[in-house]
Amino acid sequence: MTELLALADRAAESGAKVLITGESGVGKDLVARHLHNHSRRKRAPFVAVNCAGVTETLLESELFGHVRGSFTGAYRDKRGKLQLAHGGTLFLDEVGEMSLRMQALLLRFLENGEIQAVGSDTPQTKVDVRVITATNRNLTEMIAAGQFREDLFYRLCVIRIDVPPLRERPEDVRALASHFLGRGERRLTLTEEALQAFQRYRWPGNVRELVNVVEQLLWLAPTGNVGVEHLPPSMRGGEVLASPVVDRRRQTADDLYEALVKHGASFWEHVYPMFLARDITRHDLRELVRRGLRESKGRYKALLKLFGMSTRDYRRFMNFLAAHDCGVGFREFRGPAASSEPPSEPLSGNLLPYAIAGDHQPVVTHI
Repeated sequence: MTELLALADRAAESGAKVLITGESGVGKDLVARHLHNHSRRKRAPFVAVNCAGVTETLLESELFGHVRGSFTGAYRDKRGKLQLAHGGTLFLDEVGEMSLRMQALLLRFLENGEIQAVGSDTPQTKVDVRVITATNRNLTEMIAAGQFREDLFYRLCVIRIDVPPLRERPEDVRALASHFLGRGERRLTLTEEALQAFQRYRWPGNVRELVNVVEQLLWLAPTGNVGVEHLPPSMRGGEVLASPVVDRRRQTADDLYEALVKHGASFWEHVYPMFLARDITRHDLRELVRRGLRESKGRYKALLKLFGMSTRDYRRFMNFLAAHDCGVGFREFRGPAASSEPPSEPLSGNLLPYAIAGDHQPVVTHI
């Protein structure tokens, strides 16, 4: 991490675009803020946009702005984030979740610096913005699969900073735990056995998960001395430090599935908040749904009980999947030909009603 910060300091001095890679929860946004705060633009705005949390239409308006009357609800002109970040830094988090159309619009801006608002016939202005991007996706694989533009990748990846997962630097765990414990209003002391459990645990949620565990201990530990028995159940198992898995996304879905099915967690209380907090991505959620459909033989209704939901949540669940483009086709999981391999493409939002109709209760989804 010392080497990473030294690299970040050198990158901050330049005006070059930076691509920050790493798993969810490792602190890519902190690296982006470090780059801005140590650059010549530090007195100008730092504007962050989560590309995974905004639909394609709204993302275009969010970045480039819109003119009055350009779409329903556009009652006035609105400046986009690019204009708001003029002279400063624009941080595009989860850039790998951008659609190909949005990638083309971003590439055009990077080439000429011109902004054309939604509904406008001509470019309105030019802005001076440093663009920093981050992703937990493998963009090289996405390029090979035709899901990410190669020309945009080389525009964004002038300088690349890879933030390592916490399991690859266990020597940092004690220092981080001590730091986050020190920020709390309550004074806690971890026993040596508890500290060893912290170091053995593989931290699939990385530093963000460590922060959550410390916060939980600050609120729930009965005494000031925290032993192994006070740690979350997942940390008491004595797991050895796990090596990186080949498919991190499949592992994330497996962890979520185990929490829902084996440990009785609720989808709305466990998975839903993680998705809103960007701890998991659309791809992770699709993998979870795919795993559930494999178990339920392609029945979405059966997922409700499997994922700890009430039967009254059927429409809410399906509309949630449709709104965030996380639906999965059900046909591959029905019949003897059902395969354990994931399909090449997720079910798009406009096809989701057919999957719902397969459960004999057609629902009009709100996209």
